Amino acid sequence: MGSQEVSSTVDWQGKHVTVAGLGVSGIPAARALHERGALVTVVNDGDDERARAQAAELEALGITVRLGDGATLPPSTELVVTAPGWQPDKPLFLAAAEAGVPVWGDVELAWRLRGDNGRKPAPWLAVTGTNGKTTTVRMLASILEAAGLRTAAVGNIGVSLLDAVLGETEYDVLAVELSSYQLHWAPSLRAHSAAVLNLAPDHLDWHGSMAAYAADKGRVYEGNTVACVYNAADPATEDLVREADVEEGCRAIGFTLGAPGPSQLGVVDGILVDRAFVANRQKQAQELAEVTDVNPPAPHNIANALAAAALARAFGVEPAAVRDGLRAFRPDAHRIEHVADIGEVRYVDDSKATNTHATEASLAAYDSIVWIAGGLAKGATFDELVTGAAKRLRGVVLIGADRALIREALTRHAPEVPVVDLDRTDTGAMSEAVARAAELARPGDTVLLAPACASMDMFTNYNKRGEAFADAVRARADESA
Repeated sequence: MGSQEVSSTVDWQGKHVTVAGLGVSGIPAARALHERGALVTVVNDGDDERARAQAAELEALGITVRLGDGATLPPSTELVVTAPGWQPDKPLFLAAAEAGVPVWGDVELAWRLRGDNGRKPAPWLAVTGTNGKTTTVRMLASILEAAGLRTAAVGNIGVSLLDAVLGETEYDVLAVELSSYQLHWAPSLRAHSAAVLNLAPDHLDWHGSMAAYAADKGRVYEGNTVACVYNAADPATEDLVREADVEEGCRAIGFTLGAPGPSQLGVVDGILVDRAFVANRQKQAQELAEVTDVNPPAPHNIANALAAAALARAFGVEPAAVRDGLRAFRPDAHRIEHVADIGEVRYVDDSKATNTHATEASLAAYDSIVWIAGGLAKGATFDELVTGAAKRLRGVVLIGADRALIREALTRHAPEVPVVDLDRTDTGAMSEAVARAAELARPGDTVLLAPACASMDMFTNYNKRGEAFADAVRARADESA
């Protein structure tokens, strides 16, 4: 079945649908299904003030809501539509499996409903991976916009896919970020082209194993029409392409930070080049952009740009639009964000680096680093990270609940690196961390906040952690001015 066609038509009238979870995806799903005549029951684990207010709005429409009971499958349920974060081993899903009731996620529902408003559905260019998804999708959207296409960055990026496919705007193409959770519950998704940026252990408590996590990521390639984009430096991503059942004529397209081979995009003498979407890929290469057009030009971000370029080229975008889109792109806050230079020391906020894989990429971007790290480890180990970064470390300042795990890895693998262990988890610790890092730094160094840990032991989220770092740096800059 072609990925440009509506995947299936469902007669929703009178169909008993259970929506699991109130929230960003659950509420739009409940509304959309109710509008189409389905008999909707929303179940939710929580029963707090916010949930009760949301329930009241839905009940006013005629939607049934059960708070404080997300475990029981309502009688007569013919379909479950779940929020992506609900774990597959929840009793609700086990009961659904036993009763032969299918379970869809919000992405699956959006895929099934696209075209429901009578317009031709927009193709999806999909991106997944352990790290870099949001940046790559936003780069892709910027390139597509530079090509004059009506597009939006949607999915796990914060814009509801349901809103995108059912809204009033008629898109030419959608740049879609998909998490492993979303892909797990999206059995019939068939993208135009898709990319898996990288694979590293993450969310294993949810998926149960690395193999299951990888398999869910690999679902993004199923049924691709034009291109399956993989990371030549990460063989596991190419393995997923090999295992995928794609449409005839779909090609495997690699991206590499080195010189590209045929059917790859890569880098030659500071130029991003394409040897995949050219007339003679054995002998020709098409210049797309300069490395300096990528903001910031850190290695992992150049890889993101190449993946975005590959998907755009798969959709027929001209080289000039790749260059213009990359030049126009501005990264989100707290992603390798330059805050200030103080006394020839650069201060960089990568609070978004909440796992070791992201932090490894962040550390690789600089030659001499005073590293601020720590927080909630989420079961991570740090030996491999420290071993790889040891030669770059001028010093380390540790904060947060699980900092001892990083300190022990440093003792084993980088015993000569000075370590400041701040025995405090209050939010004011960041100001002291910046001050101690400044004492360790020398001209030419980078003080880098790349925690390799989650933030919730000290901060509401990684944004607040990054803001605390930036505030402390700017206060220091004002003092030295």
